[in-house]
Amino acid sequence: MKTSRRDFIKTTGVAAGIVALPALPSWVSEVNAIEGAAAAAVDKNALADIALSTARKLGVTYADIRINRYRNEQISTREKQVQNVSRSQNFGFGVRVLFKGTWGFASSRDVSPEEVRRLTRQAVEIARANSVYQRKRVTIAPASKVVANWTSAFEKDPFDVAIDDKVQFLLKLNEQAMKTEGVSFVNSSMGFVNEQKFYASTDGSRIEQYIIRANPSFNVTAVNRSTGDFQSRSDFGGPQGMGYEYMEKYPWLQEAERAGHDAVTKLKAKPIEPGKYDLVLHPSHLWLTIHESVGHPTELDRALWWEADYAGTSFITPDKTGKLQFGSKIVNFVADRTQRGGLATIGYDDEGVPGQQWHLIRNGLFVDWQTTRDLAQLSPGKKSYGCLHADSWGSISFPRMPNVSLQPASSNTSMDDLVAGVEKGILIYGNGSYSIDQQRYNFQFGGQTFWEIKNGKVGPMVRDVAYQSRTTDFWNSCDGLGGPATYEIGGSFNDGKGEPGQSNAVSHGCPVTRFRQVNVLNTAAS
Repeated sequence: MKTSRRDFIKTTGVAAGIVALPALPSWVSEVNAIEGAAAAAVDKNALADIALSTARKLGVTYADIRINRYRNEQISTREKQVQNVSRSQNFGFGVRVLFKGTWGFASSRDVSPEEVRRLTRQAVEIARANSVYQRKRVTIAPASKVVANWTSAFEKDPFDVAIDDKVQFLLKLNEQAMKTEGVSFVNSSMGFVNEQKFYASTDGSRIEQYIIRANPSFNVTAVNRSTGDFQSRSDFGGPQGMGYEYMEKYPWLQEAERAGHDAVTKLKAKPIEPGKYDLVLHPSHLWLTIHESVGHPTELDRALWWEADYAGTSFITPDKTGKLQFGSKIVNFVADRTQRGGLATIGYDDEGVPGQQWHLIRNGLFVDWQTTRDLAQLSPGKKSYGCLHADSWGSISFPRMPNVSLQPASSNTSMDDLVAGVEKGILIYGNGSYSIDQQRYNFQFGGQTFWEIKNGKVGPMVRDVAYQSRTTDFWNSCDGLGGPATYEIGGSFNDGKGEPGQSNAVSHGCPVTRFRQVNVLNTAAS
């Protein structure tokens, strides 16, 4: 099955009357109203003046303050039942200072002049204490003064859409998935995030941003009760940097029905025979392989061993810049903080650097890194690419992954064209389980659905498939890219990093892509 964002259609009237959802408890609305009123009443510029003037008097070389409000909504259902409806929000500030070449940070949910002044002093004291032990002093690349307001690209703010409309949509989706005989369970959900971010620094910048992200999902399970076997298929759509229009434009109902068919077909699919196969990978699958094997190893802080939590370090080292043949000559990866629909798309990062795009891999050659203002001094271009981010006003900002995407071919190459060049292969949709080592070098990836390719034609579904390779071997085996019409964006709301851990949302776009002679395992036999 092929589901494409370029074929977005308007879903017609969602069936009403499936369930009448009661309003949220009054105390929830009251708490939200109080939090919202508190955020609206704050004079952010006056508080920024207090923080920055206090920091200057205490001798810092740089300081910034972030005053942020976060709103979250989550709705989940199962078959004909609503399982959860929740809304939350939080509001607070964080002050970061650079004192004697050492960072200090402090934060609070009490957004008042007295607390801002106290926490700024505390941040300086933390930096002063850290400076006793820090051997190498931090220097940061310069940044231009920016005064701006920026809003992410969305058409319909999901927080203005009634809860009941969202519930009806999910229940209708479940109904579509359950149409196929043999489907036993379906779970569906939609989540939305709104970040309202204010940033001010001693560089003179004052920036406000309003960001919306959407995270719908579903999972369909079919059961063979005579054998006890069960198989599942999740959505291929994934989260997007969009508003509620994503629910209306992407063909969710059609995909849910197709997922039911796929889950039942999986029960009857033949197990894969291990061996070498050509792979044709759909964007709904390949985005995760990009994330793990390209996104993480090109984080400069990992390469320098400044960071190892969650994703380890990197097999790429700074001396390989401009020298490592990462992939074949048709492979071009662009890091992009401006990509429309990207989950890591921003106007400005958490230290006032504008969103931008740049090559990480050009014509197969590794050429550059993901950088921030302090990492810039250690990178070839001595430049920040705007990769600093914190997941909360209460978290210190640190390097986070931008959208990292594989560029399509300039031609109109289709998936059928790529398949036609395969004698023995597998077509893979959707992301599944995976394993990768701490240097992002040796890996194994599964998927959602697998289809046999024989003599240039897509055949029946197969199952129990995972492919295994080394990062550079894999990307050097890439010999075919789909054109722009095959390009889609996938991603995750939950890219973990750091200790204490933080979560980042990030997207990875790519076309349908072909790889030659990759080792394939039978996961049931291994």
